[in-house]
Amino acid sequence: MELHLKIAGALMISLALVHVIFPRYFQWSTELKPLSLINREMMYVHTFFVAFILLLMGALCLTSARDLVETELGKRVCFGIGIFWFARLVVQFFGYSAELWRGKRFETVVHILFAATWIYFSGVFLAVYIN
Repeated sequence: MELHLKIAGALMISLALVHVIFPRYFQWSTELKPLSLINREMMYVHTFFVAFILLLMGALCLTSARDLVETELGKRVCFGIGIFWFARLVVQFFGYSAELWRGKRFETVVHILFAATWIYFSGVFLAVYIN
């Protein structure tokens, strides 16, 4: 399981870094212009903190995989992270409209890859807790 935690950690750090391109990729300078200043800034701030928590969770997995697997505290931390990723998986299907990806090749591939990633993360962390 340590190897899977390290793989998950590397993936989470990669996801954190991808957040850097969000403002340009999603054209926030244009798309968010009609919003009030507080709403525009909340998008940037919340995106930063999502990326930051991904970076921290990834670093935890890369540097402390053994502790996460072998200690009671580590297993409890993994339970919490597993629930977090399971909730993210649920949101993948019920929080976003299928209109965003259905019938669009690239978006469908991304949707499936993210769903598979959230399943993997949930499975790894919850398996550590259960074992």
